[in-house]
Amino acid sequence: PRAPGGMGDVPEPCPQAPLAVLSKVELRVSCKHLLDRDTLNKSDPCVLLLMQSQGQWMEVDRSEVIKSNLNPVFAKIFTVDYYFEEVQKLRFEVYDSHGQAGVGTHDDDFLGGTECTVGQIVAQKRVTKPLFLKYGKFAGKSTITIISEEISGNNGYVELAFRAKKLDDKDLFSKSDPFLEIYRIDDDRSEQLVYRTEVVKNNLSPIWEPFKVSLNSLCSCEEKRKLRCVVWDYDSRGKHDFIGEFFTTFEEMQKAMGENKVQWDCMNPKYKIKKRNYKNSGVVVLLDLKIHRVYSFLDYIMGGCQIHFTVAIDFTASNGDPRNSCSLHYINPYQPNEYLKALVAVGEICQDYDSDKKFSALGFGARIPPKYEVSHDFAINFNPDNDECEGIQGVVESYQSCLPKIQLYGPTNVAPIISKVARVAADEERTKEASQYFILLILTDGVVTDMADTREAIVRASYLPMSIIIVGVGNADFTDMQILDGDDGVLRSPKGEPVLRDIVQFVPFREFKNVSGAATGFC
Repeated sequence: PRAPGGMGDVPEPCPQAPLAVLSKVELRVSCKHLLDRDTLNKSDPCVLLLMQSQGQWMEVDRSEVIKSNLNPVFAKIFTVDYYFEEVQKLRFEVYDSHGQAGVGTHDDDFLGGTECTVGQIVAQKRVTKPLFLKYGKFAGKSTITIISEEISGNNGYVELAFRAKKLDDKDLFSKSDPFLEIYRIDDDRSEQLVYRTEVVKNNLSPIWEPFKVSLNSLCSCEEKRKLRCVVWDYDSRGKHDFIGEFFTTFEEMQKAMGENKVQWDCMNPKYKIKKRNYKNSGVVVLLDLKIHRVYSFLDYIMGGCQIHFTVAIDFTASNGDPRNSCSLHYINPYQPNEYLKALVAVGEICQDYDSDKKFSALGFGARIPPKYEVSHDFAINFNPDNDECEGIQGVVESYQSCLPKIQLYGPTNVAPIISKVARVAADEERTKEASQYFILLILTDGVVTDMADTREAIVRASYLPMSIIIVGVGNADFTDMQILDGDDGVLRSPKGEPVLRDIVQFVPFREFKNVSGAATGFC
């Protein structure tokens, strides 16, 4: 979320930087008649989603691998930002995956690709296109179908935990290898795959791993929408055996909250007709259901939340010696350095939303007194019990007082400060009132050393009432910051978990300082 603001009383709109109208779009992908690249089995397809950025194709995300299937329906849901006034080019590439080696990019692994724009998919809602090999050659009769759904509002997500009992045994020499699929039934009676669990081997009473899905994906945020749940016996050649199915709604699922459990008979319609004493093909139990509502920055503001700002300043050696006029931290008695300019410009916007006008002010990457050990989250007023300063002017004064006392060092570790603010936000959320929203303003000169830890910290923070604004100071390479922003795709933790909501906004100060507050994108 981005906080609106201006640097004067009535900021002038900037014609060079119009405010983008943004919404989120979910894309579901399936293919038909894929080429068979494998000798003994069928191809094991995986889809890569690429987006064009500055003339280059960049991988945004990829689907799961579906074993031995020429007509795959992928469970993976791709989420992309949609700016209706921009032409956003997408490319879908289908590859035959090879086990541990992953998805190759060799010509013999390539099953075909196609290009389109986000706008085309959104306008048509369902697009089916032929797949092409290199040099425009058709990939046989292969097609790819992309279904889009605009996310209207974000009502959060649900965590579900299923198990089954006494499922039918479909295997001759061992027990069934069951997995569960959940489908949403849309108004036109078509079915959209919502989730596919992992396979539990050789077990007629499997317990599947708990999983999270958005309420938008599960039921279009309509509690009475019908859902179809199907249990299969996994087959490595792709010919899965049908065990049974049941129908339910999210409304019915909610009975499983707390200590309660909900269960359904898993039915095979053919057996029901043929077998006189047929009862079921097993029972599926919903062990637990947790609903997590997701609130936007605006929801918190409109709900009367107080905004609490924390400023974090990069004191690593890459900024240059403060005694040198080339340093971004240069102590100049006649004019503010780059960090002070950025602090005042952005801080004055933020200050409007903070009722008590007190800012927590932290530094990172410096050796600090008395022992001159490196710290990645120290109070720049050197008062660990109260790191708050009175307004932006108080932060400026603490910064100027702190600079001569510290030694610029490194590395550029950002995760500790994100985690520190996140802990305070988490404590606040545990109170019933949850009356504060936390914004962390990070001023830095560029490359992040602890990128993996920072990504993990941001994913964790995305579940909390918290946003992060990163302002890039100077002319360094800000590639890391753009990755953290997530505008070219969904930011993920090192383990692949996506952010719950987009909480990071990156702005290079060299661009920011030349436009008015209305055009900075803090909204």
